[in-house]
Amino acid sequence: MMRTNFSRFFLSAFLIGSLLPIYWMLNMSLKTNEEITGLMTLWPTHLTFDNYITIFTDESWYSGYINSMIYVAMNMVMSVTLALPAAYAFSRYSFLGDKHLFFWLLTNRMTPPAVFLLPFFQLYSTFGMMDTHIAVALAHLLFNVPLAVWILEGFMSGIPKEIDETAYIDGYSFPKFFVRIFLPLIKSGIGVTAFFCFMFSWVELLLARTLTSVNAKPIAATMTRTVSAAGMDWGVLAAAGTLTIVPGALVIWFVRHYIAKGFAMGRV
Repeated sequence: MMRTNFSRFFLSAFLIGSLLPIYWMLNMSLKTNEEITGLMTLWPTHLTFDNYITIFTDESWYSGYINSMIYVAMNMVMSVTLALPAAYAFSRYSFLGDKHLFFWLLTNRMTPPAVFLLPFFQLYSTFGMMDTHIAVALAHLLFNVPLAVWILEGFMSGIPKEIDETAYIDGYSFPKFFVRIFLPLIKSGIGVTAFFCFMFSWVELLLARTLTSVNAKPIAATMTRTVSAAGMDWGVLAAAGTLTIVPGALVIWFVRHYIAKGFAMGRV
């Protein structure tokens, strides 16, 4: 009984500690700058939605959300599409240097984005791809594809190879077998992979900020440029941060069952 109460206490403390920053950011987003910089209050004394109105009416703010969603969606689709056949090859076939190649893919994921910043900048400047959504999406592939291959390979290795052989005996071509039989068996892995690709691309700032300037500037870059002659606009910044959490929360809600299965079955 004492151990149960002890565990509940620490679980409650952990949840409160985790949710407190989110609540405080929401609290700040509903205040004026004068109230934020004045005395500390646990809830808004003068409730205001002006900060959210600014975000939805100022093009520099809402365009940042649109730009971020565009290149994140592009990257997520491309990462999963490229990783599926690669992961299938690693899970089903043995070839010369397969272990070394698999390890090399993972080392790319472990490398800091700053290492690849200069090569990407020079390449995109040469080919006229700077400040485009596809530029950021392609740059994030370097990190998301290895992660996607690693996760999917763990799920695919758990599928018996006899299923492949039985499908071929029944007359299925490889594309038909892969789409109609194999992919439904690893849909949990695809959901988990899409989630992690989305989250990395959504929160990545260095590459997204450096490779864009105006037309494809993400919301993260906009949030770092809120200083004006009047000082820091804390209310608008807090409102933007609160809205930034929403897409990730929605993705988690839709793939929550797949994530649970992923932790139980795959390499997560």
